[in-house]
Amino acid sequence: MSEHKNSLGQPIGFPMQDWTGCEFPSRSEMVGQYCRLEPIDIQLHADDLYQAYGKDQDQSNWTYLPYGPFENKADFVTWLEATSLGDDPLFYTVIDLKTNQAVGVATYLRINPKDGVIEVGHIHFSPLMQQTPISTEAMYLMMRRVFNELGYRRYEWKCDSLNGPSRAAALRLGFQFEGIFRQLTMYKARNRDTAWFSILDKEWPKLEATFKSWLDPENFDETGKQRSSLASFRT
Repeated sequence: MSEHKNSLGQPIGFPMQDWTGCEFPSRSEMVGQYCRLEPIDIQLHADDLYQAYGKDQDQSNWTYLPYGPFENKADFVTWLEATSLGDDPLFYTVIDLKTNQAVGVATYLRINPKDGVIEVGHIHFSPLMQQTPISTEAMYLMMRRVFNELGYRRYEWKCDSLNGPSRAAALRLGFQFEGIFRQLTMYKARNRDTAWFSILDKEWPKLEATFKSWLDPENFDETGKQRSSLASFRT
């Protein structure tokens, strides 16, 4: 129950009189210790991405995406040209700073500056970045821009409710599970119930400290294996 009430004694949401909205995310780089996110450039990135995704030999990474896998690079490029060059979704390529190769993509989408709500999606991390600090840092950099630079109030993550790895990743990163929207959409000629997750601006400061601690180079041994889990820093 809300602690705020109107003149009739009815519970209402907390006041937002000073809210002025947010800016739209810019097409500029986000740079960390292990990776760099830059706006997608098909000429620069398509070959690296196609090769990186090709290392997913059973193509299981495409199962819960509404597109792909692609028969050849030409089809992949055609899809990129049709999908990745707009403002919403706003595609970023993840670059491994060690190799300077493109190893995955992620986007901002359903961008609502008026209400301060934005979603992360189209997340497709190749085997070259899965279970490495790069994958976590890429998500941290996108969160940091949303909350620290742009002042959004709500950051969303949505996925097929049957996509166990995506749901686990959302929880690991600090998103809160909100529920399942049943029969919300269809893709690849099948139903999708959608699981919703979010992070709010008031939750971000503690999460940011957690990410900084986990990403510290001292948290990784000489083989790159983490010494302490992300969850352990949060607790």
